[in-house]
Amino acid sequence: MRKPKKEIHLTSYEELLGIEDNQENSVDKITEIPIDCLYGFKNHPFYVINDEKMQETVDSIKEYGVLNPCIVRPREDGGYEIISGHRRKYACQLAGKAKIPAIIRNYTDDEATIIMVDSNIQREHILPSEKAHAYAMKYEALKHQGVKGRKNTADMVGEMAGDSSRTVQRYIRLSKLVPGLLKYVDNGELQVASAEQLAGLPEEEQKIVLDVIEYLVIFPNRQLATKIKELSQAGNLKRETLYEIFAQRNEWDKNSLLSTTEKEWQSVINVNASAVFFTMQAAVNHMLKNKTTGNILNITSVAGE
Repeated sequence: MRKPKKEIHLTSYEELLGIEDNQENSVDKITEIPIDCLYGFKNHPFYVINDEKMQETVDSIKEYGVLNPCIVRPREDGGYEIISGHRRKYACQLAGKAKIPAIIRNYTDDEATIIMVDSNIQREHILPSEKAHAYAMKYEALKHQGVKGRKNTADMVGEMAGDSSRTVQRYIRLSKLVPGLLKYVDNGELQVASAEQLAGLPEEEQKIVLDVIEYLVIFPNRQLATKIKELSQAGNLKRETLYEIFAQRNEWDKNSLLSTTEKEWQSVINVNASAVFFTMQAAVNHMLKNKTTGNILNITSVAGE
């Protein structure tokens, strides 16, 4: 006697993301939408860059078309807001496509934010600034929804990327940094541990710290960043004071030989040696080419103290 077949339930995209969907709230068919009618997600935290991966996507679209449709939602002002598919839209533009396949959904702001973050957060290469702003946005969306359960909100934010609650909170703190400081976190010159301390400063004080960093070309380690935070909390953070304590960094960091990372050391070499050498090389080549003579004078910064 044959056993009755078990009904197989396939987990939907929305269920994977922890968002319930219903038939009244969605249009499941794939629609070809003019690219000119698509608009980026408000405050989209992920960069869309024309890099090698993008060129691979462009080549794939030219040969096979868009295999994975975008997810969009209608805008009050007309057109559609992209929830998932910003890179695909850009690749279609580079490939010369006029339309792109998309699934239209009527999500709320919070639902759209959660899907937008979760559909991008597992990418292979994500900058700290991207993850910081993405986690901050998802955290607020979950709070608005009043999600309750055994897990705390921070755990739920990092679930898709496999990040712990503590890691999520660290990234959310980084989202408070002014863009100039966050840029240095992205390129590895400002360590995350140091950046966390600076993120607690008021915006105007962060800008002062940024000015001093860029003038002296010295990036604070965690010990120095903690001192800066303490000065801020005491109401004593002034530009003149920063110059003094930055100059004393070596005295505070007596173990710098053991604590300096390879990336930090390479940055020092690039700024203080490589840049000087190649600048002189270019100047000498220019002088030889134009058959001129002269002297080259190298002047160190105040950081030389």
